Amino acid sequence: MKVEYNENSVIITYLQGDIGSFIESITNEYRSFFQFNAIIDISKNNTITLQTLKLFTDLSTKHKKSKKSFVLVVSGIDFNKVPAKITVVPSLQEAHDIIEIEEIERDLGF
Repeated sequence: MKVEYNENSVIITYLQGDIGSFIESITNEYRSFFQFNAIIDISKNNTITLQTLKLFTDLSTKHKKSKKSFVLVVSGIDFNKVPAKITVVPSLQEAHDIIEIEEIERDLGF
């Protein structure tokens, strides 16, 4: 797991190993990034399934309740089948774009 802090966000990148352990690590380290918008980059893992993405639902919901963005970067998935509670994009650039849009929406009171 690689962690990179930017101005208003943190990028947590999956490098290798069991995805369940990766999710557990993120959950255990939640206090260190809860005040930042979170980008979880799992695009390097080619075995991600819809079921795997659903494992991020609780963490995503918790983070969004604190008025911060939670975006997963995934490749090779049918984005139309992803539950609405999870924000999934195919690239880091799109993740940053989503965060920018959500920041504007929060500033406008949406």
